[in-house]
Amino acid sequence: MRRQDIPSFYTSLQNLQSSQYFLANCYRTIDGLDVEAKSYENSGTFMYYLDQGQLFLTEGRKGDTRLKPLLYFYGMVHILKACILTNRPNYPESTSILAHGVSARKRKKKDYTFIQDEVKIQQNGLFTYACTHLFSTKTTSLNKFKMDYLLKLVPEMNDFLAYRNEDKSISVGRINSTSLCFPISIIDNYNLTERAFIQRIRPCLPEIKKVESTKKQLLVKLEKPIKTLNGPFYFHQEKQEIYFPFDRQYFITLPEILIHYLLLYNLSMISRYETEYWGELNATKYGIDYSIIVHYLTIAADKIEILLGEWLKNRTN
Repeated sequence: MRRQDIPSFYTSLQNLQSSQYFLANCYRTIDGLDVEAKSYENSGTFMYYLDQGQLFLTEGRKGDTRLKPLLYFYGMVHILKACILTNRPNYPESTSILAHGVSARKRKKKDYTFIQDEVKIQQNGLFTYACTHLFSTKTTSLNKFKMDYLLKLVPEMNDFLAYRNEDKSISVGRINSTSLCFPISIIDNYNLTERAFIQRIRPCLPEIKKVESTKKQLLVKLEKPIKTLNGPFYFHQEKQEIYFPFDRQYFITLPEILIHYLLLYNLSMISRYETEYWGELNATKYGIDYSIIVHYLTIAADKIEILLGEWLKNRTN
C-alpha cells in the first residue's frame, strides 16, 4: 500500500456500517460463527480502536519529543487490537492477555545507555498473542532483546547507523519486484553453502522460480512479488526497497511491527518512569542516545500506520 493511501483507508473504516461490513468479510472464514451478529457486535469496538489509535499517532506527531514514545506506543496498541479483532471475534478471551507481555529490566543509574538496554518477552500478554494470532508465528527463540539489536533491524535506521559503521542490513530488491539480489559475500557471512542459504530463506518467501549465481551476486527469482514482509525481510518505505540482514546474528523472523512494539514499549516506560535520565537527555541532548532516539521517532508513527494498514488491507484480499 502506498503511503499516501493509508489515511484514506483508515478513514473509510471510520463509520459503523463500513466497520461491520469489513468485519463480516473477515469473519466468513470462521466456522460456527454467527457472522452478522458478531460483526455488528464488534463494529463499534473495532472502529473506536482505530479512531483512538489514529488520535494517539496524530497527537504524537505534533507533540514534544518527550511525549512521543508514550503516544506512539498506545496508538500502535489500539490499532493492533483492531487487527486482532478481525481474527479473534471474542477478544479478549481472558485477562491474562491484556498485559503488554513485555518487561523492562531494572536500570543501573551509572553509565546507563538506551542502546544497551533490553526488554524481556513474557509468556502471556499482547505481544505473544499478536505473534500467534496475527502472524501465525512463535514469538522467537530469543526472549531478550537489546535496543541496539532491534534498531539495526529497522531499514530506515540503516542510513543513520551507516555514519557510525553500524549498519547491519542491505538492500536486496524493490517492493513489488519478483527478483532479489544478494551479494555473494553474504553466504560467507552466514557460514552456509549457496544451497543451504537458499533453504534458509525459502520459508520466508513466495515460491522460488529460479536461482542464478555469479562471482559477485546471487539472484533469486520469485514466482510472484513478496506480498507481506516479515523478518528477515523488511521494507524501507521511502526508498521502496527490501532490506535483509547482512550478518547472520540479525536473521530473525520477527514481524517488523513487533520490533516497533518492543522499541516503543521500552521508550514509553523510560519516558514515564526514568524521569531523571529522560529529562536530562532531552535537556542536554548529550550522547548518541539522543540522536538515535530522535531519529527513530521520526520514523515510528508512519511505519506503524503503514504496517498495520497493510495488514488490515490484506485481511480480506
